[in-house]
Amino acid sequence: MTTILNIKTSINGENSASNKLSEALISQLLKNNPESKVLVRDLASDPIPHMETKHFLSFEIPHEERSNEQKEASKYSDQALKEIEEADILVIGLPFYNFSFPSTLKSWIDHISIPGKTFSYADSTPKGLLKNKKVYLNIAIGGIYEDKTIINQMEDYLRTLFAFIGITDIQVFRSEGTVFPEVRDENLSQTITDIESVLAS
Repeated sequence: MTTILNIKTSINGENSASNKLSEALISQLLKNNPESKVLVRDLASDPIPHMETKHFLSFEIPHEERSNEQKEASKYSDQALKEIEEADILVIGLPFYNFSFPSTLKSWIDHISIPGKTFSYADSTPKGLLKNKKVYLNIAIGGIYEDKTIINQMEDYLRTLFAFIGITDIQVFRSEGTVFPEVRDENLSQTITDIESVLAS
């Protein structure tokens, strides 16, 4: 059975364009494979704390040797790691906030980027430990930018990050102009059509 991890990051809930893209994509995935299981991690409503020393230090101690305080500090990472390890497919909704993705996703990244869990430095070279997984990035952008440099930089960062932990199969979908009523629905509809076309092929 395929497990899909749906990571939401938008603060706009049901009105979120990135969530709508992810919902359409997951709907197509379920059409292709009805037996799939969907897990939801909503980082907007249930954020993971930004990394602090107590979190970082707890990672270096075997779970069975951790104090109650250390177990409390590591619980966010433990749960996030469990979810990503179990997932076959990651579907990530990404609004474009202040020229980047929400900081809640960066916190999630910090808590799953753990030596010995998702990557290693065996032989002094980094090796990703997560294998046979696919990531879909659904990017919703409020404006319409002629210069795509800053958008591409965000995408490149995420491609680099996921490759570092072993995931190189990444598909990106974008919809721009989501703050402009005159083009929002048309652009979202076109991106959803693109999603359905790519996943149906």
